[in-house]
Amino acid sequence: MPLQSSDKHRIGRSGWLRAAVLGADDGILSTASLVLGVASAQATHTAILVAGMAGLVAGSMSMAAGEYVSVHSQADTEKAELNRERQHLRNDDDGEHRELAAIYAKRGLDPNLASQVAAQLMSHNALDAHARDELGITETLKARPLQAALASGLSFFAGAALPLLVVALAPTEMLIVLVAATSLILLTLLGGLAAYAGGANMVRGAWRISFWGMLAMGVTAGVGKIVGSVFGVGG
Repeated sequence: MPLQSSDKHRIGRSGWLRAAVLGADDGILSTASLVLGVASAQATHTAILVAGMAGLVAGSMSMAAGEYVSVHSQADTEKAELNRERQHLRNDDDGEHRELAAIYAKRGLDPNLASQVAAQLMSHNALDAHARDELGITETLKARPLQAALASGLSFFAGAALPLLVVALAPTEMLIVLVAATSLILLTLLGGLAAYAGGANMVRGAWRISFWGMLAMGVTAGVGKIVGSVFGVGG
């Protein structure tokens, strides 16, 4: 019976996890900061809600588009590298074999064994062997633009909807306190869960996102109060 490893590696989650965590984090933080800034300027409840909704839609689209363009650029680079490697294999198969064998030898294999391993892997799938061991491109970690865009956009939407729900339900006089408190709690939970899913320290992850969340919301609320005082918003 084949042995099954209990060691569940998390590196395969890195692409979509990064996009999802960044999306939800930005959704909560940017929307909460936006409504706190507008609320601190003494805007009406309706104006705060409209500003938050606009931020949710614009942010979701921006995150999805930005992530798609960024990851698609990475995918284009990977495709170009694979095409170049495919050309090298056609033109200089022996040279590519020596190159792959040298990689294995540097990792600790006996030179003769490294040459045999390279030959066997290349006979099975030469491009896959070079993509993995020379270029660092694998099926697990390859760029997936559409997946990253959807994860980023949808997670931003979900994150942004939470402070907006508080805005919709909270009484005007308690809005700033409730939005700030619930957003900070959500950011802390998100940081801890993201760290846990990635196998990192949960306390450190929660503290890091909480600190920057408090700073962003505080600065935005302060700016909103100053702008409201100067221009008489809501007055």
